Amino acid sequence: MERFYRGVVRRRRLILVLFLLGAAACLVLKGLVRVNYDVNKYLPADTASTVSIQVLGEEFEGGIPNARVMVKDVTIPEALEYKKRLADIPGVQAVSWLDDSADITVPMSAMDEDALRTYYRDGAALFTVTVSEDDYVEAVTGIRALAGESGAATGSAVSQADSATGTMGEVQVIGAFGVAFALLVLALTTTSFLEPLLVLAGLGVAVFVNAGTNLIFGEISFVTNACGSILQMAVSLDYSVFLLHRFEECRALRHDTEGAMVEALCKSTASILSSGLTTVIGFLALVLMRFRLGADLGLALAKGIAISLVTAFFFMPSLILATLPLADRLRHRPLLPSFGGFGRLVRAVTRPLAVLFVVIIAPAYLASNANAFYYGSAQMFSPESRYGRDTAAIEDVFGRSDTYVLMVPGRDTAVQAELSADLHGLDHVTSIISYVDMAGAEIPLEYLDENTLALLMSDDYSRMVLSVDVPAEGAETFALVEQVRAAAEKYYPGAYYLAGNGVSTYDLMTTVTSDLAKVNLVAIGAVFLVLLLTMRSLWLPVLLVLCIETAIWLNLSVPYFAGTPIFYITYLIISSIQLGATVDYAILMTDRYRENRGDLPRREALVKTVADTAVSILTSGSVLAVVGLLMGYMSSNQLLAQLGLLLGRGALFSLGAVLFVLPGLLGMTDRLVMGRRKAVPHKHEMKRGAGI
Repeated sequence: MERFYRGVVRRRRLILVLFLLGAAACLVLKGLVRVNYDVNKYLPADTASTVSIQVLGEEFEGGIPNARVMVKDVTIPEALEYKKRLADIPGVQAVSWLDDSADITVPMSAMDEDALRTYYRDGAALFTVTVSEDDYVEAVTGIRALAGESGAATGSAVSQADSATGTMGEVQVIGAFGVAFALLVLALTTTSFLEPLLVLAGLGVAVFVNAGTNLIFGEISFVTNACGSILQMAVSLDYSVFLLHRFEECRALRHDTEGAMVEALCKSTASILSSGLTTVIGFLALVLMRFRLGADLGLALAKGIAISLVTAFFFMPSLILATLPLADRLRHRPLLPSFGGFGRLVRAVTRPLAVLFVVIIAPAYLASNANAFYYGSAQMFSPESRYGRDTAAIEDVFGRSDTYVLMVPGRDTAVQAELSADLHGLDHVTSIISYVDMAGAEIPLEYLDENTLALLMSDDYSRMVLSVDVPAEGAETFALVEQVRAAAEKYYPGAYYLAGNGVSTYDLMTTVTSDLAKVNLVAIGAVFLVLLLTMRSLWLPVLLVLCIETAIWLNLSVPYFAGTPIFYITYLIISSIQLGATVDYAILMTDRYRENRGDLPRREALVKTVADTAVSILTSGSVLAVVGLLMGYMSSNQLLAQLGLLLGRGALFSLGAVLFVLPGLLGMTDRLVMGRRKAVPHKHEMKRGAGI
């Protein structure tokens, strides 16, 4: 290993040039990576709703209606004119209104009451619009301009357009605050004014390379796009910090700077590599999710951490040595006091905190598994956002609504009429647009014009468009999906297709709930195995994983006690992210304890270990916590906000567990921790046995 690192040090100029050129190229490639804002697209390809959407696209030109547009203070003739103008907006594929399900030539008092309430009420017209997924932003902009200030628009197309236009601007602001905070923390914890800039330069190179190489995936999710770079920065910050601190220690003992760097690399490789590998594995566990958003995020983050590791071992030593003369000229006194007093404080409270820790394990685990959840994207925007206000405005007039599309084979209008009658009998079905509802089963197909017929029938299928007065998700929504599927199964067993936002959310719910145990077990098992191989101890992997897992359970129990539902997607992925991101702190603490224990008695080793590692752990942990909390409180996208809040709060719980609880557990189980390693005995300890 020493020979390898000597080669790295000798070739530092070449390494610097290659990394900088690569980062510049990847910064250009980043702009070519496509971003997907539809979480339903990450359902498995064999899911019923996903197959239905595919068949619908093959059989009919119009897709599933994905927007509701309300225009106020209009008459029926004026609403018909608005319908035409909506249809002319680029990106709008189809528009449905009252005239598609009722005869508007008769007086309103003679119209079908359900259809009238669905589309026209109190002088307001509600249009059901289908927007092309490639034109969400442009189409929604045109729709809002046409609807005016008093109008409103809602639906999955609108939410995705708002995500596309609003999320990235917020993420850039959050990233800027995160970098500024990281710069402040590094300025406090380093001894040269240049060192914070060096750490951020290394992080920047790794982030740019990862963002550009996401092009290999072709497309990434908005979750990955929004938080991937921020998470990579916050999680991998400690690799460079660990190396810098080791270099300063080694340099203080020898005047040969190149030799000091080689020694620092050799001494820090085990901690950095084991920390990085456990983080990579924690993220890769997300790949096992059937819900493919996990693979999207997990692969990008795992690749990012791997790139950060390579950057820490190659680019950072080269950069530090290249700028060492300037860094030395910019040296300053340590701005933080010694953490020896903090170490003695931790030693004083280890016993009661260790007892408390053991007591809360079971309640925290049970509470973390008893949360209420959101499964889809219906709650993605807060009520104060424009999307939230528009949704509330439409529901105030027309109530809740969603649109399902049911496709059945053939053109047997008699059977379709029976199915339509059964569907009309369901409590939450308000109207149906289909051939048998518009023309009647008794009217021959050739009597209907070709354009209208093409919207309702293809060569192989007939299409029924159901308006339902349920939200996009919830118990009554899931019950209705089951009822509609049961009705279709009755007449067309195994041969029908049902699609819609609520249908996809139902399938999302059944898919993601089966992923939890698998992902968590694999993440925990893989991290345990890495620790087992690197630490060569059976007890230490158990202790470290239990310490971080308890912090995770505490984090996830907060929403339960607060009575706050959480997005199941964030619940599913936060465990792997927090485990991978913060187990590093426990590894560093344990490695230093075992190292110090070889020279010091137990109590002194505990104090020195906390004093040695507190700065590094607090540097990385505080940045992760602040970046997460910034995302939690600044993002208008509630899914991202909740992910950030859980990440920030989880980092604080992990910091507390590692700094205040783990040292005591290491001391109390000293014999198991040290194993066959040589440790310095203490006369008081020999008398007291295992006490601290």
